[in-house]
Amino acid sequence: MVENVENLLLEHLKKIQAEQSAARDRDRELMVRLGQIETMIARIGRDNAHAFEEQIEDRHSLDALKDRVERIERRLEIGN
Repeated sequence: MVENVENLLLEHLKKIQAEQSAARDRDRELMVRLGQIETMIARIGRDNAHAFEEQIEDRHSLDALKDRVERIERRLEIGN
């Protein structure tokens, strides 16, 4: 009888170990996937920052062109 109890306990322990191993594998996979998501979010942020930088540069270019046109109009005495 004691041997049956020991075998039963051993079976349960093996089952628990297998479940823990599967949980560790799942956790590793989740951590890898989370890392990939973090990398993608960082790339999106970088891309957005570059797009905003280009918008600012375009605004400065437009402002410079506007100033240039206004100076030309003043010289030619045309305008608003």
